[in-house]
Amino acid sequence: MAASAWMQAGLARALFYPTLLYTVFRGKVRGPAHRDWYHRIDHTVLLGALPLRAGSLLRQLIQEENVRGVITMNEEYETRFLCNSSKEWKRVGVEQLRLSTVDMTGIPTLANLHRGVRFALKYQSLGHCVYVHCKAGRSRSATMVAAYLMQVHNYSPEEAVRAISKIRSHIYVRPGQLEILKEFHKEISTRAPRLDGTEMY
Repeated sequence: MAASAWMQAGLARALFYPTLLYTVFRGKVRGPAHRDWYHRIDHTVLLGALPLRAGSLLRQLIQEENVRGVITMNEEYETRFLCNSSKEWKRVGVEQLRLSTVDMTGIPTLANLHRGVRFALKYQSLGHCVYVHCKAGRSRSATMVAAYLMQVHNYSPEEAVRAISKIRSHIYVRPGQLEILKEFHKEISTRAPRLDGTEMY
């Protein structure tokens, strides 16, 4: 890893808990500063912040929102003490897919965008829902959800980001993340259809 990448990863670790506390504060405060912990983007995908063990969020996601899959964009240290492990998710009937991406400056890889979209489409076909999250549900996870919308609705990257921001207004897809979405769009736009009429991905 280059020195700059090490510094960025180190900064993300140093700022993780302060910025998480800020996210929790925005989730609890009332009035114009309030931010909902998660939003439903369509009939399959929900986009949100860390699914913390504490409180009633997990029950709400599983029982009320029909979540059976979770896409975790966080690095392992971010969820180790605060969220379910993969085994704990499995015990409550939920499959976790971790696509580790550095906080604040990280850009999901093309391979991980494809993996995440396949995962979401699997649960869509089963009639279940998928919770896509990072720390605050603003950047890494929003990039993943944008890729899903591009695949499902044939959106451009800009259209996908606009569609999400109309529902979850505080998302922030960074320039580098928008560029990887443009690469993803190019790949899915040029992919040959399968004989059964569906796209290969």
